[in-house]
Amino acid sequence: MSESLERSARISMLKEPQVKKLCEVLDKSSGRGWRKLGEIIGNDRRFKVSSDDMEMCSLKVLELEGSPSLMLLRLMGERGCTAGHLMDYLKTLGNSEALQCLKPPALQILIQPQPVALLCGHNLRLSCHAVGKSPVQYQWFKSKEEIPNSFSPDLVISPVQLKDAGFYICRVNSGDAFEFSQWAQVDVLNVATPCGQSYQSLDGRLKLVIQPQPQRLHVGETLQLECGAVGRPIPRFQWHKNGVPIPDGTKRKLLIPHVTQDHHGRYRCEISSSTERMWSSEVDVVVDSEEHFLNSIPDQLYATDKVALLIGNLSYQNHPQLKAPMVDVYELTNLLRQLNFKVVSLLDLTESEMRNAVDEFLLLLHKGVYGLLYYAGHGYENYGNSFMVPVDAPNPYHSANCLCVQSILQLMQEKETGLNIFLLDMCRKRNIHDDSTPNVVLRVTANIVFGYATCQDAEAFELSSTGFTNGVFVKFLKKRLLDNEKITVVLDRVAEDMGQFDATKGKQALEIRSSLSERRALTDPILPSDGANLAHVHSRQWAKAHDLPESMCLDFDCGAQIKLGFAAEFSNVLVIYTHIVKKPEDMSFCQAHVTDFSQDLDVDPKEMNRETPEETGIYLLSSSLPQHCLYTRISSLQKLREELVFTVCLQGTFAAMDDGHPIHWTRSVNIGKPLIARLDLHRAVRRNSCLQTCLIPHSPCHSPCHSPGPEHRLHLHLGSQQAPDCNRLSPQHPYADICESLPGAAGGCGDSYYENAGQCRYGAPLESGRFSSSPDRHSIPIEAGDDINEVQTVFINSLQLQQQ
Repeated sequence: MSESLERSARISMLKEPQVKKLCEVLDKSSGRGWRKLGEIIGNDRRFKVSSDDMEMCSLKVLELEGSPSLMLLRLMGERGCTAGHLMDYLKTLGNSEALQCLKPPALQILIQPQPVALLCGHNLRLSCHAVGKSPVQYQWFKSKEEIPNSFSPDLVISPVQLKDAGFYICRVNSGDAFEFSQWAQVDVLNVATPCGQSYQSLDGRLKLVIQPQPQRLHVGETLQLECGAVGRPIPRFQWHKNGVPIPDGTKRKLLIPHVTQDHHGRYRCEISSSTERMWSSEVDVVVDSEEHFLNSIPDQLYATDKVALLIGNLSYQNHPQLKAPMVDVYELTNLLRQLNFKVVSLLDLTESEMRNAVDEFLLLLHKGVYGLLYYAGHGYENYGNSFMVPVDAPNPYHSANCLCVQSILQLMQEKETGLNIFLLDMCRKRNIHDDSTPNVVLRVTANIVFGYATCQDAEAFELSSTGFTNGVFVKFLKKRLLDNEKITVVLDRVAEDMGQFDATKGKQALEIRSSLSERRALTDPILPSDGANLAHVHSRQWAKAHDLPESMCLDFDCGAQIKLGFAAEFSNVLVIYTHIVKKPEDMSFCQAHVTDFSQDLDVDPKEMNRETPEETGIYLLSSSLPQHCLYTRISSLQKLREELVFTVCLQGTFAAMDDGHPIHWTRSVNIGKPLIARLDLHRAVRRNSCLQTCLIPHSPCHSPCHSPGPEHRLHLHLGSQQAPDCNRLSPQHPYADICESLPGAAGGCGDSYYENAGQCRYGAPLESGRFSSSPDRHSIPIEAGDDINEVQTVFINSLQLQQQ
C-alpha cells in the first residue's frame, strides 16, 4: 500500500491492533498524550474539538477499560480526519512512540478469508492475501490440522463435500514475522438443485434453498425446523414465533425438545447478511393437547396468554424532557418476549394515543391472561391513585389530562385476568394543586401486584452519562425479571438490590403492593383457553400490526439496483435503510436516499439518510443493522393517518460526463401502514374507552416543583426544572449498562463510580456509561458445532505441541 493511500485512509479504517497500541501510548503519556493532542486538533478549524468534547473524553477514565484516547480518535473519525492528518498531528505533538504505531507492519494481511455457505458439489474458494518486506508464504489449516499442499493465497476445494464444512484459517509468514488470518466458517448444504436452476450463478448473493415445513406434534415430542441459505458472507439466522424473535433461535436448525402447547404457533426464519435480508415461508406448528400433560403438572399454575403494554414518554412538549425511558422500554421488551409475552412498546404518546393504546391492550385480555403494564415518564400520585402524564399534557395540567392507573386496573378486573401487574417507573409526589378525590371502586381479587419505582410522596431517578443508561428501577429489575420465582419475590429481591445502591440511598426505594395469594410467576407456561376465540381474533390482529414491511429491490432505468430494508426499534419506530446492490460499470458515483414522507410523521430531514445508524438516532438497533447503508429513523408511527408513501431518489454521475453534475431518478414506494400504524391510535377516543378513568370534577393543577438543591445534582421524573442536555449523548455508543442478554451488550457497572451521584431519574447524571469494544462481526462464526473459543484454544495448543 502506497504512502499516499495510507494517508488518505480514514481513521476508522485503521486496524484494531494499531488503534489499541496507539491509545495505550497516548493514555499513559502525560505531557505528550491525548490532552495535548486534543489541544493541537482544537486549533485546526477543519476538525474543531471543543471543551465539551474533551470533557467527554476525560470521563472515559471512570469506565472499566475506558480510554480517553479512543474516544478522541472516534470524534476525529466522525469529522473526516484521515490517517495523514493524524500523522501530522502526532509529529507536531512530538510523540515518536505514538507515531511509530501508525507505520505499516512488516507483514500485513490485506484480504481476509470470508465465511461462506454453499451447496454440496460446488466450488469452494477461500482467499488470504498479504504483503511483507520479504516474500510471503502461506499455510492453510482446517481447525487444528494442516491442509496438505495448501501453500497458495487461494484455497480451492472442487467439488466441495459435506465433510469439508468447518472452520478454516491461514498462517502467513514473511521472514521472521508471521500472522494468522481471521477464522472463516464454511457451511455446506446438501440440497437437490431443481432442474434448470443453478445457484452457483448467484456470485455469492444470498439465496434461500431450504424452506421450513409444517409440523404436527404431541405434547412432549421434539420440534425440529430447518432453514437453509447460501451466500457470502455466511448468512445469519433468527427464528420467529408469531412475529417475535425466539431467544437463542439463531441457528439454521431450530430444535425444541419436550414441546408443550405453549409452542403452538406460526414460525418463520429471518435470513440476513451484511447487505441483504429475506424471510422463509411461515409455517404452522400444531401441538395437540393431551390429558397426561395436565396430569404431569397438577400443581403448575399457568396463563391463558401473556400480554404486556410498555409506554415510555420522554419528549415532553411542556415539561422537562427525559432520557432513560427509551432504553428501559427497549430492554424490558426483549426480556418480556423471552418470557413469551406479547409485547407492544411505544414511545412518546399523547393523551388520546395513550388512551387508545390502553383500549387495544384491554381487547387482548380475557379470563386467565397475565396482563402487564409498564410506564416510564412523568407522573404523580393523589390519594393512592397514580396518574401517568402524556407528552402533550399542558402546563399547568389537570388530572383529566392524565391516565389514572387504578381506573385501568378496574377495567382489567372486568376481563377476569389471571394476574394484573403494574410496574410504574415515575414520581409519586403529591399534586398539591389537585384536591379532588378519584372515585375508583376496585373488586377484591387476589391477583394484583404493583411495583412502584419509588415510595409514596417521593421521586424516581434515572441514571445519566454521556451515553444511554437505565433508570434506577430498571437497572436492577432487568437482572431479576427472568427468575423463575413468584413475581412478588422477584420484586422483593429488586428492592434489596436497590437498597444497596449508594447513589439513591435515602432518595428512592422500591415499594411493592400486592394482593397475590398464589405463587404466580412471569415464567408460568401458557395454556390457551378453549373459550377465548374472540380474544384470539384480537390477538391475531395485534400481531399483524407488528409485521415489518418486506424488504424489496428497486430497479432503475440506468441499470442500478437498490435494496430497501426495514427494521423495528419499537412498535411505533421504523428504521429504513438503503443499499446499492449493483450499479453500471461506467457510473463513477451512485447513492440512494429516501424522502417525501408524510407530514404526520416526526422526521427530521437533517437526520435522514445518514451513513451510520447513530447519526440518525438509531442507538439501540445499530449493532444488528446491515452495514454500508444509508439509514433513516421514522418515529411516531401512531400518528400516520394514511398509508406510508415515500420516494426513493437515486443520484449518480458517469465518468464520461464532463460537467460532473449528478443525474437523478426517482421511484415512489408504498409500504401500507407499518407496525402500530395499522391500529389507528390517532383516532378520537371512543366514549366507552378508558377516557373516563376518574369520573370526578377536576381542578387545574401545576406540575409540582420538587427540584432538589444543586448539591443533589439530580433530575426528577416530575418537576425537574431543567431538561437534560441530550446533545451531549455520544453518537458512537448505543447505551451503557445494557442487559447482558442482548447481543454485543456491555457488562454491568460497578457502584464505586457513583460516589458523586449525578442527576436523577428522568434527567441527570448518576452513572457514567461504559462500553466494550467488540470484534468485527464478520470474523465471528455465526453457527458451528464447536464453540469458536474452543476451536481457537485447540488450534493454539496444537501449534505449541508442534513447536515442542
